[in-house]
Amino acid sequence: MTLARTVMLVEDEMYLAMMLQDVLEDAGYTILLASRVEQALALAATAAIDAAILDINVDGSEVFPVAEALMARDIPFMFASGYGDRRLPAAHASAPTLQKPYRPATVCDLVRKLIASRPGEAQPGRSNPDDAKARLND
Repeated sequence: MTLARTVMLVEDEMYLAMMLQDVLEDAGYTILLASRVEQALALAATAAIDAAILDINVDGSEVFPVAEALMARDIPFMFASGYGDRRLPAAHASAPTLQKPYRPATVCDLVRKLIASRPGEAQPGRSNPDDAKARLND
């Protein structure tokens, strides 16, 4: 029996958050939902999280402090944006960006790849398990 993986979802648009939560729960993930940067920072500091989806603009605040907190804990994340990746600071330029609108299958595939990219995750057929960027771009 495998344990459910936990995905933190930072999204302030409730309809979109509920849709993503449904899609990810249907795929077997446990979801931690934050609609404000402050909530997300608290979760990022202490919660058991396997991967995260971060909306870049959350109720008028940029989500980059949450990305920094996740990076400090080696938790992989992707950004979600309707603006493309042109708003990413240099420190996060290599992070995957999920373009809105997006398809449920794309979200699930990217989350699976994020979790597989986490240091220490078993990677069948991979000679370098720390090469996260290569796995995300497969």
